[in-house]
Amino acid sequence: MRKIAIANQKGGVAKTTTTINVGHALAELGKRVLLVDMDPQGHLAEGLGLIAGDLENEISAVLDGRATLSEIIVNVRPNLDLAPSNIRLSTVEVKLFLKARREDKLKTAMKTVEDRYDFALIDCPPSLGILTVNALSAADEVLIPMTTDFYSMLGVDLLLQSVEEMRSELNPNLKVLGVIPTRGTRTVNAREVLNHTRRELEGRVRVFDSIVKETVRFREAASLGKTALEHAPSLPSVEAYREIAREIAKEPLK
Repeated sequence: MRKIAIANQKGGVAKTTTTINVGHALAELGKRVLLVDMDPQGHLAEGLGLIAGDLENEISAVLDGRATLSEIIVNVRPNLDLAPSNIRLSTVEVKLFLKARREDKLKTAMKTVEDRYDFALIDCPPSLGILTVNALSAADEVLIPMTTDFYSMLGVDLLLQSVEEMRSELNPNLKVLGVIPTRGTRTVNAREVLNHTRRELEGRVRVFDSIVKETVRFREAASLGKTALEHAPSLPSVEAYREIAREIAKEPLK
């Protein structure tokens, strides 16, 4: 099972949208996919048609030792399962600081389901707190959505620094899978930011050629509890996610 953390320390860069739609696209390719929500907002569940606040079994119970990962997993689409979260994860986040090996709770839990899936995509909160550290400790790779603006570019730089720290302290095999440009390049400034990012990362980190352009269809899909692949399957931005999934699926973990 390839474990991919979807992370950026800046909020609003389409981490959840990317997790849902790359995950669904991989499932469409016949891959067995698990989505893991490490964000207390619970948006993965909501975006897939579940009411996060009503869920009795969710990821906080796993991190707190009250349930196994298998016990909270729900099937949401063919080949696509979800380990959901909700606001209770915020309480457990505080408790984790008092626990031994607190940074490895998710890693240990995910070992129990490795044989069931080809991919696990972990949606991270927009910070480098203990929940994101757990995700990066459990992951093999990091996928970074980046809106084409200055502050998001800074978030990428900070995350890359954090990945280096994770390699030296917790997870020496952690790799950066790549950066996904989101929200499009309609303005001159957006194109300049993207070009600058490509130059700065050239030879170190791949920036995907497929650009996920901003569209209201993503917000519509989320409000309907659908993936964008279901709501607007022929949209160019949806095809961009499909192309990214195809690239990920054919690229072996090195």
